[in-house]
Amino acid sequence: MSLKVGKYELGKTIGEGSFAKVKFARDVNNGNNVAIKILDRKHVLRHNMMEQLQREISTMRLINHPNVTKIFEVMASKTKIYIVLELVDGGELFDKIAAKGKLEEDEARNYFQQLINAVDYCHSRGVYHRDLKPENLLLDSNSVLKVSDFGLSTYTQKEDELLRTACGTPNYVAPEVIHNKGYVGSTSDIWSCGVILFVLMAGFMPFDAPTHMALFKKIIKAEFTCPSWFPPQAKTLLKRILDPNPQTRIKIPELLKDEWFKKGYKPTSFTEEEDLSMDDVAFAFNESDKNLVTERKVKPVYMNAFELISRSQSFNLDSLFEMQTDEVKQETCFTSQCPAIEIMHKIEEAAKPLGFNVQIQNYKMKLQGDQNGRKGHLSMATEVFEVAPSVHMVELRKTGGDTLEFHKACESSYSLLQIQNSSQIQLIILGFLPKLKPFSCPFSQLEPILLVLLTNERY
Repeated sequence: MSLKVGKYELGKTIGEGSFAKVKFARDVNNGNNVAIKILDRKHVLRHNMMEQLQREISTMRLINHPNVTKIFEVMASKTKIYIVLELVDGGELFDKIAAKGKLEEDEARNYFQQLINAVDYCHSRGVYHRDLKPENLLLDSNSVLKVSDFGLSTYTQKEDELLRTACGTPNYVAPEVIHNKGYVGSTSDIWSCGVILFVLMAGFMPFDAPTHMALFKKIIKAEFTCPSWFPPQAKTLLKRILDPNPQTRIKIPELLKDEWFKKGYKPTSFTEEEDLSMDDVAFAFNESDKNLVTERKVKPVYMNAFELISRSQSFNLDSLFEMQTDEVKQETCFTSQCPAIEIMHKIEEAAKPLGFNVQIQNYKMKLQGDQNGRKGHLSMATEVFEVAPSVHMVELRKTGGDTLEFHKACESSYSLLQIQNSSQIQLIILGFLPKLKPFSCPFSQLEPILLVLLTNERY
């Protein structure tokens, strides 16, 4: 069973912080996967965060760039605020650095180029992030970098307008922010980008100290040393970015012409969308009951034990008590204890790299191969059924193409979901019921036996 909010079906929690929870979700109208950030309205009000949150959302709506996490819409119920975001499923850049240590020069440069593309676009729209760090840089499955978390960002129409709020993460803040005498958002963001580049190539911070006072002294004087493996051109560029004087610090137009930066550089190409309406933001933050959404419980079709057995060739009564022929089946069933929405997501994950186009409607899925196989395009249909409170059965059917190719695709689903297929379950049932003959066991007795077996409980 899962929850549905508006047109979105909520799945597992993929992130959790002090003030919000992020859940995987699916748009039931088009099958697209998204992330939904959920905040408790009372909690937001209690901590006086309403203005900050509204600013963050409004700022993100101004940004439409491939290297910035996209916000699709905002909804609200009487108790919660829902922010529908682009699903970025490759983790934080910070995690990659933590796992690998320093990155290779070309890889570090590629991420830095994407970061500069995003920051340059934000600045062109009057948006200054003010908390750039690897933890706020996400990666998708294709290693495309996405800037996220605009909670400390600000918007100003004048590029050189001085900002007064001292904010950001200590190791990444610019010297002028520490001085607290006013700073320009664009130049302070560039400094943070320089610290990120250093961390990518070195695997450690350029500025670090046991206390904030000692740390700030190093930052103000720009006391850092590049490791010996940094190429000379990268060292020169870092000296220009991590310049303690914001007046002489390199600007983005100059950075884009730098020889080290330009190597392998591909400017971002995308279509600028028309400005989106801010009506949903206004509705989410006012006190009116107009346009409020509600959470509704949804679940797959329930299948009892009798239907489970008789549903397909692999689950009929004959298959439990008689040896089967060597006929190659064109459908298969398996069970999984994953939530239904997660099952759909994982099958989709397995199918797309194999060249399938995926269409999803509730708990049904159509998979259409885009390559010609031995018998044309392979196509499949799948549906998820609930057979016990925490157990789902998944039915996969071939609707076109070659049967052997179908079975290879099924194996990919098995391994990804870590599930049991139907033949394994039949063997388990036979082990418990060795003396039964067809129809000698009343259905009322057979159903609880099946449910116990499927939920891995002791019978």
